[in-house]
Amino acid sequence: MAIRPIRTFGDPVLKAACAEITVIDEGVRALVTDLIDTVELPGRAGVAAPQIGVALRAFSYHVDGEIGYILNPRIVEVSGEPEYIQEGCLSVPDLWHPALRYPFARVVGIDLDGAEIELSGEGLMAQALQHETDHLDGMLYLERLSPEQRRIAMREVRESAWF
Repeated sequence: MAIRPIRTFGDPVLKAACAEITVIDEGVRALVTDLIDTVELPGRAGVAAPQIGVALRAFSYHVDGEIGYILNPRIVEVSGEPEYIQEGCLSVPDLWHPALRYPFARVVGIDLDGAEIELSGEGLMAQALQHETDHLDGMLYLERLSPEQRRIAMREVRESAWF
């Protein structure tokens, strides 16, 4: 369908918890196509539906050459010792800060046929699964920063050209 513009920090859709997808219709199919088209651009590991202005529980991912999507994801497992990992976000352009993440994550959701699917991984995939699921709960990675890093990040947001 289309590469959609990314909503940035301050847009209310990024702070709202997203609704479950209860009916898979042409609108949901078009959303998935747009999420995949939008995540395919270089340098993108994931795009959540609210980042393109849609408050539904869906995201796409593009990690290690693999591109896909999941509807109604929920984290069912995280493991390992949480650590601070440099993280950025398309909705907070050009800013990178250490966010607290688990080294392994597993999510369960459904595909466009309503069949249950599972995604899991370590490293960037684990980070992407946690990051994108946070978006669906109305949380930006800035909330995962230490208090000191959050103050620095918020100052950078206020001083940015895009804000």
